[in-house]
Amino acid sequence: MNVGLFAPEKWAWRLGYRRVAGTDEAGRGALAGPLVAASVVLPDRKRMEGLENLNDSKKLDPSIRRELFRHILGIAEDWAISCVPASEIDRTGVQPNNIAAIREAVMSLRTAPELVLVDYYHVSDLDIPQWSIIHGDRLSGSIAAASIMAKVVRDQLMWFWSLKYPQYGFDANKGYGTERHVRALRDHGPAPCHRLSFHGVIQMEMGFLE
Repeated sequence: MNVGLFAPEKWAWRLGYRRVAGTDEAGRGALAGPLVAASVVLPDRKRMEGLENLNDSKKLDPSIRRELFRHILGIAEDWAISCVPASEIDRTGVQPNNIAAIREAVMSLRTAPELVLVDYYHVSDLDIPQWSIIHGDRLSGSIAAASIMAKVVRDQLMWFWSLKYPQYGFDANKGYGTERHVRALRDHGPAPCHRLSFHGVIQMEMGFLE
């Protein structure tokens, strides 16, 4: 385990915070699919067996990510997930929904945390002390765990979409703008799970309608 990964938690514990939640999101920049946020309260490090490979979800092999996901579910004191569909992102914008999803994930925990560690963003209307940490998924074990949970849940949702719309390759690209995905958008137009307000999708949709 990265020995420096829990520095924010150690700081919080020294200040007397015992129930510390990490939160993060996945799918912010995708052309299709939901935005997923997660919030996780981990136990103290003495009870974190199985999380030796814990790291920023983007740095992990998918198989390791899934294994860590199962371990996090098994040892977490509390966890919650929030999903925002593409239609809502189109209606009100990605940034408001990014913050709303994080807020909902935190507020959906069974017991309110004493401190929330957030990757980069400040969450408005959250009546809980919070610490916004740049590159938090690389520095905080709790945020890294939340990033893994959000990523694995979102990947699974995109796999279900791939069964219905296999031409877009969602099982591989997870809704992001790969060459195959953009080519499929050009050839077939957008699917119901696409974010029609996103520039790349708008371009392809306009070309499809011409």
